[in-house]
Amino acid sequence: MKRVVIFAVFVVFFIVFISNTLSDELAQTQVAQIAFYSNRDGNSEIYLMNADGTNLRRITNNPAKDECPVWSPNGKMIAFQSDRDGNDEIYVMDADGKNQRRLTNSPGWDNWPAWSPDSKMIAFASRRSGNAEIFAMNADGSNPHNLTNNPAVDERPAWSPDGKIIAFQSKRDGNDEIYIIDIDGSYQRRITNNSAGNSSPAWSPDGKMIAFQSKRDGNAEIYIMDADGENQRNLTNSPTDWDECPSWSPDGKMIAFIFARDGKYEVYAMNADGENQHNLTNNPADDVWPRWSPVAVTGQSVDPDTGGKLVTTWGAIKK
Repeated sequence: MKRVVIFAVFVVFFIVFISNTLSDELAQTQVAQIAFYSNRDGNSEIYLMNADGTNLRRITNNPAKDECPVWSPNGKMIAFQSDRDGNDEIYVMDADGKNQRRLTNSPGWDNWPAWSPDSKMIAFASRRSGNAEIFAMNADGSNPHNLTNNPAVDERPAWSPDGKIIAFQSKRDGNDEIYIIDIDGSYQRRITNNSAGNSSPAWSPDGKMIAFQSKRDGNAEIYIMDADGENQRNLTNSPTDWDECPSWSPDGKMIAFIFARDGKYEVYAMNADGENQHNLTNNPADDVWPRWSPVAVTGQSVDPDTGGKLVTTWGAIKK
């Protein structure tokens, strides 16, 4: 009986040890990804890179424009817009670029896809009704329906993490302002009010804050505010350069954005408080619309010089 107990304890210890070892190795080989689009190869294509700017690769290859990538919440798919069929339509593909297929088929353009947090729906902007409106559809492209129904321009939807609200930008008050709307199209309300323009809302992963871009200081800057529009504050504070298109990291600790200097856009990242602004891309072409993956992706080798630990390094600090 004593031998049986000793053997059982040994088996349990062995299983726990192996499980922990595999978990540690898996954690060490997980790395966050950032999708963006660039014209570095002559036309707009979609690229992926590690969150430190390494391992850059192109995942679309089409003579038309492929733009505005956005990850599905499980990280397995990417929705994007393309004019490969004559006008902008919404497409999806696997996260490695395979199995590209069109979801919308409209004579008016369809842009700026945004996944619902359960991956069952996609919001987007469409001109199929004559002016830009916020639509939603099932993730397979079925049941597209208008949510905003307003004669002004409504664009760039962003789904809240709890799935109950969509933020978007609208010109219904004369200039771009950020609005939120319940997912059934009801209770539309404005949460910014500045004559300079506010656009490109992006929810923090916990749903408590919204990052956005604003020209209230004379040039485009990245701001954040509470989800109800309170406590708006400037994060980038660039007196002459333009900062646009914010995107939160999945842990809410960082924000990717684009930074315009010398007539071109590059992808940057910073801490969520605006500190540690650093360059992730450095190319003569424009790199635009960074979108952080919601989950880490396995496959990066571990550097033996760090003792088996995955170390993230960042680019140059923005001057």
